Amino acid sequence: MKTLPIYAALLAVLFVYLSVRTIRARRSLGIGLGHAESPVMLRAIRVHANFAEYVPFALLLIFLVETAGANSWVVHALGASLLVARLSHAYGVSQQAENFKFRVFGMATTFTVLLLSAAYLLVVTAVK
Repeated sequence: MKTLPIYAALLAVLFVYLSVRTIRARRSLGIGLGHAESPVMLRAIRVHANFAEYVPFALLLIFLVETAGANSWVVHALGASLLVARLSHAYGVSQQAENFKFRVFGMATTFTVLLLSAAYLLVVTAVK
């Protein structure tokens, strides 16, 4: 049984939630394009965009880890870490009175998932 689809599906739900939240902010603030110097709009845009910038690449790397034959616990650890990271980042950046701990944890954990996945693939590739 493949493990990654569980995390890809959960992250897709989170992406849709962030998309809808950004759309609602646009409608309530009357902003069709850009952020119109609105801090609320800017935060919604950046949470959504940051997710879109990092998650697809991370999922691709985790997919390659899984197809390279990693134990399911490795894929679970990477997928769960990415999910928690993106939830933390989204929460942290969304707050007007931002607590940077959530944002830093989210980005540090996202980078860790990327780097661990890359390292795994490099080691597995070098051994074969």
